[in-house]
Amino acid sequence: MKRKLASLAALATASALVLAGCSSNADGGADASADNSGKTITLWLAGSDTPDELREYLKTEFNKETGATLNIQQQDWGDLVTKLTTSLPDANNTPDVTELGNTQSSTFTNVGAFLNITDMYDELGGSKLLQSFVDAGMVGDKNYSLPYYFGSRAVFTRSDVWAAAGVEQPKTLDEFNAGVAAINAANPLNIPDFSGFYLGGQDWRNGISWIFANDGELATVKDGKWTSTLASENTLKGLEQLQQLYKSASNAPNDAKDSNQYIYLNDSDEIKDAEGAVTASTSLSAASIMAPTWAHWSIGTLGTDDAGKATRTWDDTKNAVFALPGNDGKPAPVFAGGSNIGISAKSKNPELAKKLMKIIFSKDYQAMLGTNGLGPANSDHVDSLGDDQFAKALIASASNSKLTPAAPGWATVEGSLVMEEFFNKIEASTDLKALAQEYDKKLTPMLNGE
Repeated sequence: MKRKLASLAALATASALVLAGCSSNADGGADASADNSGKTITLWLAGSDTPDELREYLKTEFNKETGATLNIQQQDWGDLVTKLTTSLPDANNTPDVTELGNTQSSTFTNVGAFLNITDMYDELGGSKLLQSFVDAGMVGDKNYSLPYYFGSRAVFTRSDVWAAAGVEQPKTLDEFNAGVAAINAANPLNIPDFSGFYLGGQDWRNGISWIFANDGELATVKDGKWTSTLASENTLKGLEQLQQLYKSASNAPNDAKDSNQYIYLNDSDEIKDAEGAVTASTSLSAASIMAPTWAHWSIGTLGTDDAGKATRTWDDTKNAVFALPGNDGKPAPVFAGGSNIGISAKSKNPELAKKLMKIIFSKDYQAMLGTNGLGPANSDHVDSLGDDQFAKALIASASNSKLTPAAPGWATVEGSLVMEEFFNKIEASTDLKALAQEYDKKLTPMLNGE
Protein backbone atom coordinates (compact mmCIF):
# COMPACT_ATOMS: atom_id res chain seq x y z
CA MET A 1 0.00 0.00 0.00
CA LYS A 2 1.36 3.42 -0.91
CA ARG A 3 1.21 6.18 1.67
CA LYS A 4 -0.64 9.35 0.73
CA LEU A 5 1.60 12.30 1.52
CA ALA A 6 0.40 15.24 -0.52
CA SER A 7 -3.37 15.28 -0.47
CA LEU A 8 -4.75 13.10 2.29
CA ALA A 9 -8.18 11.59 2.45
CA ALA A 10 -10.59 13.12 4.90
CA LEU A 11 -10.67 11.55 8.32
CA ALA A 12 -14.32 11.90 9.32
CA THR A 13 -15.03 12.31 12.99
CA ALA A 14 -18.10 13.34 14.91
CA SER A 15 -17.09 16.93 14.30
CA ALA A 16 -16.29 16.26 10.62
CA LEU A 17 -12.74 17.57 10.92
CA VAL A 18 -10.10 16.69 8.34
CA LEU A 19 -6.57 15.46 8.84
CA ALA A 20 -4.54 16.70 5.91
CA GLY A 21 -1.07 17.73 4.85
CA CYS A 22 0.99 15.48 7.12
CA SER A 23 4.46 14.73 5.82
CA SER A 24 6.49 11.71 6.80
CA ASN A 25 9.73 13.50 5.91
CA ALA A 26 10.44 15.17 9.25
CA ASP A 27 13.98 16.49 8.98
CA GLY A 28 16.24 18.39 11.26
CA GLY A 29 15.35 18.62 14.90
CA ALA A 30 17.69 18.54 17.81
CA ASP A 31 20.13 15.71 18.22
CA ALA A 32 19.80 14.15 21.63
CA SER A 33 23.56 14.56 22.19
CA ALA A 34 23.41 18.33 21.64
CA ASP A 35 22.71 21.03 24.24
CA ASN A 36 18.99 20.61 24.72
CA SER A 37 18.57 22.43 28.02
CA GLY A 38 16.11 24.94 26.56
CA LYS A 39 14.08 22.45 24.55
CA THR A 40 10.79 20.79 25.38
CA ILE A 41 8.89 17.99 23.70
CA THR A 42 5.31 16.99 24.40
CA LEU A 43 3.95 13.52 25.08
CA TRP A 44 0.21 12.94 24.94
CA LEU A 45 -1.07 10.12 27.15
CA ALA A 46 -4.65 8.94 26.75
CA GLY A 47 -6.71 8.62 29.89
CA SER A 48 -5.32 7.88 33.32
CA ASP A 49 -4.06 4.33 32.76
CA THR A 50 -0.39 5.35 32.94
CA PRO A 51 0.24 5.88 36.69
CA ASP A 52 1.86 9.04 38.05
CA GLU A 53 4.94 7.04 39.07
CA LEU A 54 5.61 6.09 35.44
CA ARG A 55 5.00 9.63 34.21
CA GLU A 56 7.53 11.01 36.68
CA TYR A 57 10.02 8.34 35.65
CA LEU A 58 9.71 9.36 31.99
CA LYS A 59 10.22 13.03 32.81
CA THR A 60 13.24 12.35 35.01
CA GLU A 61 14.95 9.87 32.68
CA PHE A 62 14.30 11.98 29.61
CA ASN A 63 15.86 15.05 31.25
CA LYS A 64 18.76 13.00 32.57
CA GLU A 65 19.57 11.52 29.15
CA THR A 66 18.92 14.56 26.95
CA GLY A 67 18.96 17.70 29.09
CA ALA A 68 15.59 18.58 27.56
CA THR A 69 12.21 18.78 29.26
CA LEU A 70 9.35 16.37 28.74
CA ASN A 71 5.87 17.88 28.98
CA ILE A 72 3.23 15.19 29.52
CA GLN A 73 -0.37 16.10 28.73
CA GLN A 74 -3.30 13.81 29.41
CA GLN A 75 -6.07 13.61 26.82
CA ASP A 76 -9.53 12.14 27.34
CA TRP A 77 -10.32 9.04 25.33
CA GLY A 78 -13.70 10.48 24.35
CA ASP A 79 -12.32 13.28 22.18
CA LEU A 80 -8.85 11.90 21.41
CA VAL A 81 -9.61 11.21 17.73
CA THR A 82 -10.85 14.76 17.21
CA LYS A 83 -7.82 16.28 18.94
CA LEU A 84 -5.38 14.11 17.01
CA THR A 85 -7.14 14.97 13.76
CA THR A 86 -6.67 18.69 14.30
CA SER A 87 -3.30 18.69 16.08
CA LEU A 88 -1.14 16.14 14.27
CA PRO A 89 -1.00 18.09 10.97
CA ASP A 90 -0.07 21.33 12.79
CA ALA A 91 3.67 21.57 13.46
CA ASN A 92 3.11 24.29 16.05
CA ASN A 93 0.55 22.32 18.05
CA THR A 94 1.29 18.67 17.43
CA PRO A 95 2.37 16.43 20.27
CA ASP A 96 5.84 15.12 19.47
CA VAL A 97 4.89 11.65 20.68
CA THR A 98 1.37 10.40 21.30
CA GLU A 99 -0.44 7.41 22.68
CA LEU A 100 -3.59 6.36 20.83
CA GLY A 101 -5.89 3.39 20.93
CA ASN A 102 -4.73 0.30 19.08
CA THR A 103 -7.97 0.37 17.10
CA GLN A 104 -7.28 3.96 16.02
CA SER A 105 -3.75 3.31 14.81
CA SER A 106 -4.57 2.05 11.33
CA THR A 107 -6.48 5.17 10.35
CA PHE A 108 -3.82 7.65 11.44
CA THR A 109 -1.02 5.51 10.07
CA ASN A 110 -2.66 5.26 6.65
CA VAL A 111 -3.00 9.03 6.31
CA GLY A 112 0.67 9.72 7.06
CA ALA A 113 0.32 11.14 10.56
CA PHE A 114 3.35 9.38 12.03
CA LEU A 115 7.08 9.28 11.40
CA ASN A 116 8.55 6.20 9.78
CA ILE A 117 10.41 4.42 12.61
CA THR A 118 11.20 1.20 10.77
CA ASP A 119 14.90 1.78 11.44
CA MET A 120 14.14 1.66 15.19
CA TYR A 121 11.94 -1.44 15.12
CA ASP A 122 14.59 -3.97 16.15
CA GLU A 123 16.11 -1.66 18.74
CA LEU A 124 12.71 -1.10 20.36
CA GLY A 125 11.91 -4.79 20.64
CA GLY A 126 11.43 -6.14 17.13
CA SER A 127 9.75 -9.54 16.97
CA LYS A 128 9.25 -9.55 20.75
CA LEU A 129 6.61 -6.80 20.39
CA LEU A 130 2.91 -7.74 20.36
CA GLN A 131 2.39 -8.53 16.69
CA SER A 132 -1.28 -7.61 16.29
CA PHE A 133 -0.52 -4.13 17.65
CA VAL A 134 2.56 -3.85 15.45
CA ASP A 135 0.40 -4.71 12.43
CA ALA A 136 -2.07 -1.95 13.35
CA GLY A 137 0.77 0.57 13.09
CA MET A 138 2.17 -0.57 9.74
CA VAL A 139 1.71 0.39 6.12
CA GLY A 140 3.23 -2.18 3.81
CA ASP A 141 6.46 -3.25 5.48
CA LYS A 142 7.07 0.07 7.27
CA ASN A 143 6.50 0.77 10.96
CA TYR A 144 4.86 4.01 12.05
CA SER A 145 3.51 3.22 15.51
CA LEU A 146 4.30 0.43 17.97
CA PRO A 147 2.46 -1.14 20.92
CA TYR A 148 2.59 0.82 24.18
CA TYR A 149 0.81 -1.63 26.47
CA PHE A 150 -1.86 -4.29 26.22
CA GLY A 151 -4.76 -5.10 28.44
CA SER A 152 -7.45 -7.65 28.05
CA ARG A 153 -10.95 -7.77 29.44
CA ALA A 154 -11.84 -10.09 32.26
CA VAL A 155 -14.91 -10.72 34.38
CA PHE A 156 -14.90 -9.12 37.82
CA THR A 157 -17.52 -10.33 40.28
CA ARG A 158 -18.90 -9.88 43.74
CA SER A 159 -18.23 -13.48 44.67
CA ASP A 160 -20.24 -13.05 47.86
CA VAL A 161 -23.33 -12.18 45.81
CA TRP A 162 -22.71 -15.11 43.45
CA ALA A 163 -22.49 -17.41 46.48
CA ALA A 164 -25.65 -15.97 48.00
CA ALA A 165 -27.45 -16.71 44.72
CA GLY A 166 -26.05 -20.25 44.67
CA VAL A 167 -24.19 -19.79 41.38
CA GLU A 168 -20.69 -21.17 40.83
CA GLN A 169 -17.96 -19.78 38.57
CA PRO A 170 -18.83 -20.83 34.99
CA LYS A 171 -16.68 -22.99 32.76
CA THR A 172 -18.36 -22.18 29.41
CA LEU A 173 -20.02 -19.14 27.87
CA ASP A 174 -23.46 -20.77 28.08
CA GLU A 175 -22.90 -21.34 31.79
CA PHE A 176 -21.89 -17.71 32.22
CA ASN A 177 -24.96 -16.44 30.36
CA ALA A 178 -27.28 -18.67 32.39
CA GLY A 179 -25.48 -17.90 35.65
CA VAL A 180 -25.70 -14.11 35.47
CA ALA A 181 -29.35 -14.36 34.44
CA ALA A 182 -30.05 -16.56 37.47
CA ILE A 183 -28.25 -14.13 39.78
CA ASN A 184 -30.21 -11.25 38.30
CA ALA A 185 -33.49 -13.06 38.94
CA ALA A 186 -32.51 -14.07 42.48
CA ASN A 187 -31.16 -10.66 43.51
CA PRO A 188 -30.26 -12.18 46.90
CA LEU A 189 -29.55 -8.83 48.57
CA ASN A 190 -32.75 -7.19 47.26
CA ILE A 191 -30.87 -4.32 45.62
CA PRO A 192 -32.91 -1.85 43.52
CA ASP A 193 -31.99 -1.78 39.80
CA PHE A 194 -29.66 -4.74 40.38
CA SER A 195 -27.77 -6.40 37.50
CA GLY A 196 -26.51 -9.96 37.51
CA PHE A 197 -24.19 -8.68 34.76
CA TYR A 198 -23.84 -4.93 34.26
CA LEU A 199 -23.69 -4.41 30.49
CA GLY A 200 -24.41 -0.91 29.24
CA GLY A 201 -26.70 -0.59 26.26
CA GLN A 202 -23.95 1.15 24.27
CA ASP A 203 -21.04 -0.95 25.56
CA TRP A 204 -19.92 -2.51 22.30
CA ARG A 205 -16.30 -3.01 23.40
CA ASN A 206 -17.38 -5.66 25.89
CA GLY A 207 -20.38 -6.81 23.84
CA ILE A 208 -18.34 -7.85 20.80
CA SER A 209 -16.85 -10.69 22.87
CA TRP A 210 -20.09 -12.62 22.26
CA ILE A 211 -19.75 -12.02 18.53
CA PHE A 212 -16.16 -13.26 18.51
CA ALA A 213 -17.02 -16.24 20.74
CA ASN A 214 -19.48 -17.43 18.07
CA ASP A 215 -16.86 -17.12 15.30
CA GLY A 216 -18.47 -13.92 14.07
CA GLU A 217 -16.63 -10.88 12.71
CA LEU A 218 -17.39 -7.18 12.60
CA ALA A 219 -15.99 -6.89 9.07
CA THR A 220 -14.00 -8.76 6.44
CA VAL A 221 -11.63 -7.58 3.73
CA LYS A 222 -11.12 -8.79 0.18
CA ASP A 223 -8.84 -7.20 -2.41
CA GLY A 224 -8.44 -4.18 -0.15
CA LYS A 225 -12.20 -3.61 0.17
CA TRP A 226 -13.74 -3.82 3.64
CA THR A 227 -17.29 -5.07 4.20
CA SER A 228 -19.27 -4.83 7.44
CA THR A 229 -20.59 -8.27 8.47
CA LEU A 230 -22.99 -7.64 11.34
CA ALA A 231 -25.71 -9.56 9.50
CA SER A 232 -23.57 -12.65 8.91
CA GLU A 233 -24.82 -15.92 10.42
CA ASN A 234 -22.21 -16.29 13.19
CA THR A 235 -22.28 -12.62 14.14
CA LEU A 236 -26.04 -12.80 14.52
CA LYS A 237 -25.63 -15.73 16.93
CA GLY A 238 -23.58 -13.49 19.18
CA LEU A 239 -26.05 -10.62 18.84
CA GLU A 240 -28.91 -12.93 19.84
CA GLN A 241 -27.03 -13.95 22.99
CA LEU A 242 -26.37 -10.29 23.77
CA GLN A 243 -30.04 -9.45 23.37
CA GLN A 244 -30.89 -12.15 25.89
CA LEU A 245 -28.29 -10.81 28.33
CA TYR A 246 -29.70 -7.31 28.03
CA LYS A 247 -33.19 -8.63 28.76
CA SER A 248 -32.45 -11.20 31.46
CA ALA A 249 -29.21 -10.22 33.20
CA SER A 250 -28.60 -6.46 32.97
CA ASN A 251 -30.45 -3.44 34.26
CA ALA A 252 -27.70 -1.05 33.19
CA PRO A 253 -28.93 2.11 31.45
CA ASN A 254 -29.44 1.78 27.73
CA ASP A 255 -27.16 4.76 27.11
CA ALA A 256 -24.32 3.45 29.33
CA LYS A 257 -20.99 2.99 27.58
CA ASP A 258 -17.75 1.21 28.46
CA SER A 259 -16.84 3.47 31.37
CA ASN A 260 -16.00 2.74 35.01
CA GLN A 261 -18.37 -0.20 35.46
CA TYR A 262 -16.27 -1.26 38.44
CA ILE A 263 -17.88 1.37 40.68
CA TYR A 264 -21.04 -0.75 40.75
CA LEU A 265 -19.16 -3.63 42.41
CA ASN A 266 -18.08 -1.49 45.36
CA ASP A 267 -20.25 -1.10 48.44
CA SER A 268 -20.07 2.65 47.82
CA ASP A 269 -18.35 4.80 45.21
CA GLU A 270 -18.61 8.04 43.28
CA ILE A 271 -19.22 9.14 39.70
CA LYS A 272 -16.89 11.90 38.55
CA ASP A 273 -16.83 14.15 35.50
CA ALA A 274 -13.86 14.75 33.17
CA GLU A 275 -12.42 17.32 35.60
CA GLY A 276 -12.61 14.91 38.53
CA ALA A 277 -15.55 16.62 40.22
CA VAL A 278 -17.99 14.28 41.97
CA THR A 279 -21.38 14.33 40.25
CA ALA A 280 -23.14 11.41 41.98
CA SER A 281 -22.68 8.62 44.49
CA THR A 282 -23.26 4.90 43.90
CA SER A 283 -23.72 1.76 45.95
CA LEU A 284 -23.43 -1.96 45.19
CA SER A 285 -25.73 -2.70 42.24
CA ALA A 286 -24.03 -5.41 40.15
CA ALA A 287 -22.82 -8.95 40.70
CA SER A 288 -20.56 -8.96 37.62
CA ILE A 289 -18.89 -6.64 35.14
CA MET A 290 -16.34 -6.87 32.35
CA ALA A 291 -13.39 -4.49 32.37
CA PRO A 292 -9.67 -4.36 31.54
CA THR A 293 -7.74 -6.24 34.21
CA TRP A 294 -6.14 -3.10 35.63
CA ALA A 295 -9.60 -2.17 36.95
CA HIS A 296 -8.77 -4.23 40.03
CA TRP A 297 -6.97 -1.19 41.45
CA SER A 298 -10.40 0.48 41.66
CA ILE A 299 -12.29 -2.40 43.24
CA GLY A 300 -12.46 -3.15 46.96
CA THR A 301 -12.53 -1.49 50.35
CA LEU A 302 -12.04 2.28 50.36
CA GLY A 303 -9.02 3.66 52.20
CA THR A 304 -6.27 6.27 51.87
CA ASP A 305 -2.55 6.11 51.29
CA ASP A 306 0.16 8.03 53.16
CA ALA A 307 -0.51 11.09 50.99
CA GLY A 308 -4.21 11.05 51.76
CA LYS A 309 -5.14 9.81 48.28
CA ALA A 310 -8.12 7.46 48.02
CA THR A 311 -7.20 3.80 47.46
CA ARG A 312 -9.05 0.53 47.08
CA THR A 313 -7.99 -2.72 48.73
CA TRP A 314 -9.12 -5.90 47.00
CA ASP A 315 -11.06 -8.25 49.27
CA ASP A 316 -10.86 -11.93 48.34
CA THR A 317 -13.90 -12.66 50.51
CA LYS A 318 -16.04 -10.39 48.34
CA ASN A 319 -14.39 -10.22 44.92
CA ALA A 320 -13.17 -12.57 42.21
CA VAL A 321 -11.75 -12.23 38.70
CA PHE A 322 -11.60 -14.70 35.83
CA ALA A 323 -11.33 -14.81 32.05
CA LEU A 324 -14.68 -14.90 30.25
CA PRO A 325 -15.07 -18.55 29.18
CA GLY A 326 -15.76 -19.36 25.56
CA ASN A 327 -18.09 -21.95 24.06
CA ASP A 328 -15.29 -24.53 24.21
CA GLY A 329 -14.34 -23.79 27.82
CA LYS A 330 -11.17 -21.97 26.81
CA PRO A 331 -10.95 -18.19 27.27
CA ALA A 332 -13.40 -16.37 25.00
CA PRO A 333 -11.87 -14.12 22.31
CA VAL A 334 -12.47 -10.81 24.06
CA PHE A 335 -11.53 -7.41 22.68
CA ALA A 336 -7.81 -6.74 23.15
CA GLY A 337 -7.51 -3.40 24.85
CA GLY A 338 -4.40 -1.29 24.91
CA SER A 339 -2.56 1.38 23.03
CA ASN A 340 -0.02 2.14 20.37
CA ILE A 341 2.47 4.99 20.46
CA GLY A 342 4.13 6.93 17.67
CA ILE A 343 6.11 10.04 16.74
CA SER A 344 4.23 12.79 14.94
CA ALA A 345 5.43 13.31 11.38
CA LYS A 346 5.24 17.04 12.12
CA SER A 347 7.42 16.95 15.24
CA LYS A 348 10.05 19.70 15.26
CA ASN A 349 12.29 17.55 17.44
CA PRO A 350 12.20 14.04 15.97
CA GLU A 351 15.55 13.02 17.43
CA LEU A 352 14.44 13.90 20.95
CA ALA A 353 11.16 12.11 20.28
CA LYS A 354 13.13 9.02 19.25
CA LYS A 355 15.08 9.21 22.49
CA LEU A 356 11.83 9.19 24.43
CA MET A 357 10.69 6.12 22.50
CA LYS A 358 13.90 4.34 23.53
CA ILE A 359 13.17 5.08 27.19
CA ILE A 360 9.58 3.86 26.84
CA PHE A 361 10.73 0.59 25.30
CA SER A 362 13.60 0.11 27.74
CA LYS A 363 13.71 -2.89 30.06
CA ASP A 364 13.12 -0.75 33.15
CA TYR A 365 10.03 1.04 31.84
CA GLN A 366 8.53 -2.11 30.33
CA ALA A 367 8.90 -3.81 33.71
CA MET A 368 7.25 -0.82 35.41
CA LEU A 369 4.24 -1.20 33.11
CA GLY A 370 3.88 -4.83 34.13
CA THR A 371 4.29 -4.09 37.83
CA ASN A 372 1.35 -1.69 37.50
CA GLY A 373 -0.86 -4.25 35.78
CA LEU A 374 -0.41 -3.00 32.20
CA GLY A 375 0.72 -5.67 29.76
CA PRO A 376 4.24 -4.80 28.55
CA ALA A 377 4.60 -4.38 24.80
CA ASN A 378 7.71 -6.59 24.85
CA SER A 379 7.02 -10.25 25.64
CA ASP A 380 10.39 -10.57 27.38
CA HIS A 381 8.96 -8.56 30.26
CA VAL A 382 5.53 -10.16 30.67
CA ASP A 383 6.81 -11.86 33.84
CA SER A 384 6.77 -8.41 35.47
CA LEU A 385 2.98 -8.80 35.67
CA GLY A 386 3.59 -11.33 38.43
CA ASP A 387 1.62 -14.51 39.08
CA ASP A 388 -1.30 -13.28 41.14
CA GLN A 389 -4.93 -13.78 40.13
CA PHE A 390 -4.99 -10.52 38.17
CA ALA A 391 -1.93 -11.42 36.11
CA LYS A 392 -3.33 -14.88 35.46
CA ALA A 393 -6.67 -13.41 34.33
CA LEU A 394 -4.90 -10.93 32.05
CA ILE A 395 -2.64 -13.53 30.48
CA ALA A 396 -5.50 -16.01 30.06
CA SER A 397 -7.88 -13.47 28.53
CA ALA A 398 -5.17 -12.05 26.28
CA SER A 399 -4.29 -15.52 24.99
CA ASN A 400 -7.30 -15.52 22.66
CA SER A 401 -8.08 -11.80 22.39
CA LYS A 402 -8.88 -9.99 19.15
CA LEU A 403 -8.65 -6.50 17.71
CA THR A 404 -11.31 -4.57 15.84
CA PRO A 405 -10.91 -4.46 12.03
CA ALA A 406 -7.67 -2.87 10.84
CA ALA A 407 -9.65 -0.87 8.30
CA PRO A 408 -8.51 2.61 7.17
CA GLY A 409 -11.73 4.10 8.46
CA TRP A 410 -12.04 2.39 11.82
CA ALA A 411 -11.16 5.57 13.73
CA THR A 412 -13.98 7.21 11.79
CA VAL A 413 -16.33 4.48 12.99
CA GLU A 414 -15.29 5.04 16.60
CA GLY A 415 -15.42 8.82 16.30
CA SER A 416 -18.94 8.73 14.86
CA LEU A 417 -20.28 6.59 17.74
CA VAL A 418 -22.12 4.45 15.22
CA MET A 419 -21.28 1.27 17.15
CA GLU A 420 -22.82 2.78 20.27
CA GLU A 421 -25.88 3.67 18.22
CA PHE A 422 -26.20 0.12 16.89
CA PHE A 423 -25.77 -1.59 20.27
CA ASN A 424 -28.25 0.82 21.82
CA LYS A 425 -30.95 -0.71 19.59
CA ILE A 426 -30.21 -4.41 20.19
CA GLU A 427 -32.36 -5.02 23.27
CA ALA A 428 -35.56 -3.57 21.81
CA SER A 429 -35.09 -4.93 18.29
CA THR A 430 -37.76 -7.29 16.96
CA ASP A 431 -35.68 -8.16 13.89
CA LEU A 432 -31.97 -8.34 14.65
CA LYS A 433 -31.04 -9.36 11.12
CA ALA A 434 -32.78 -6.36 9.59
CA LEU A 435 -31.14 -4.08 12.16
CA ALA A 436 -27.73 -5.57 11.39
CA GLN A 437 -28.27 -5.18 7.63
CA GLU A 438 -29.22 -1.54 8.15
CA TYR A 439 -25.96 -0.85 9.98
CA ASP A 440 -23.86 -2.90 7.56
CA LYS A 441 -24.92 -0.38 4.91
CA LYS A 442 -23.79 2.48 7.15
CA LEU A 443 -20.52 0.91 8.22
CA THR A 444 -19.11 -0.47 4.94
CA PRO A 445 -18.36 2.93 3.34
CA MET A 446 -17.04 4.26 6.64
CA LEU A 447 -14.64 1.33 6.97
CA ASN A 448 -13.21 2.21 3.58
CA GLY A 449 -12.82 5.90 4.38
CA GLU A 450 -15.60 6.91 1.99
